[in-house]
Amino acid sequence: MGREIFSARLGRFRELLVREDLDAFLVAVPENRYYLSGYKAGDLALIESSGYLLITADRQFLLTDFRYQEEAKTEAPDFELLIYTEGLGQTLPEVFVSLGTRRLGFEKDYLTVKRCQDVEEALASARPAAGMVPSEDLAQELRVIKDAVEIEQIRKSLQLTESVLETVWTDLRVGQREMDVAWEIEKGIRQGGAESVSFPPIVASGPNAALPHAVPGDRAIRDGEAVILDLGSRMDQYCSDMTRTWVAGRPERRLAEIYRIVREAQLAAQDAIRPGEDSVAVDGVARGVIEKAGYGDLFGHGLGHGVGLAVHEKPGLRKRQPTVLQAGMVVTVEPGIYIPGFGGVRLENMVCVTERGCEVLNRLDLFYDL
Repeated sequence: MGREIFSARLGRFRELLVREDLDAFLVAVPENRYYLSGYKAGDLALIESSGYLLITADRQFLLTDFRYQEEAKTEAPDFELLIYTEGLGQTLPEVFVSLGTRRLGFEKDYLTVKRCQDVEEALASARPAAGMVPSEDLAQELRVIKDAVEIEQIRKSLQLTESVLETVWTDLRVGQREMDVAWEIEKGIRQGGAESVSFPPIVASGPNAALPHAVPGDRAIRDGEAVILDLGSRMDQYCSDMTRTWVAGRPERRLAEIYRIVREAQLAAQDAIRPGEDSVAVDGVARGVIEKAGYGDLFGHGLGHGVGLAVHEKPGLRKRQPTVLQAGMVVTVEPGIYIPGFGGVRLENMVCVTERGCEVLNRLDLFYDL
């Protein structure tokens, strides 16, 4: 990915700073750091950062520690590199003085209270009249619309995920343990060239399939059961996410019924996705199909979510927080029905909103005609 892409993104980000009357912005979210700079290092934990970007109208800094300085030099060469030895608060006061910072924006949904206090103290010591401005995720506002390069990266990630799923699907059999199947998924994704899985794989068999985010255990797959397989890869920084439900042999009537309903809901929602449509309305299309069939109380999560540098990002397709869909958005469509003590079905595709509707990015079918 050429440096001109990051330069263009910085230009658009600076337009948002003007709109919000901010003269500086501290970027802490790892995906946002990469999006604006090309710096790839991730955070090992919320309380352990690999760095920050500080962006103003005409300057951009990357602040990090000794561990990451060589990566920072290579991956973000057009950023001024500042190395701190005792934490962010050590370096910021001098920078704030030199910049004349007046209003500093920060990502309110990410920084811990301790980090906010450190930055606030540094700002107060350097510019007593200045203030910190908690902000919505301005970089995410840009990230929500994917460009052609990003969409191609997402396609590659999804192709790998589908290739691994196809192999696992072919080898699935009664008697396998969930945890063993999950390991085959993770191993296949790693060996296929991904940096990592985009989230720990979900392999949920029988009654465990009633748990939308079940953790694979030592339960063995039994005849006639559904097995939810939810997986994704992170490849060249971009994520994928897909789900299919495998059936061990001949399903009983109730399982076949909920499978048909979930697939009908998915197809109806995909048909409803187009630019200008309300995300809540799209969720309602799928939800309406499931409610009409009498299973509305058993579909308790949103229809889908954005996917890109993070596996869960804006926009959401759910009952609340409406978003007007725009061309270039990439979202999942994943209705499900979950029956406690019995099992469940979830089917998930990734789609890209186009100028006229949406394109299903998945190429691997693996749907039953039950």
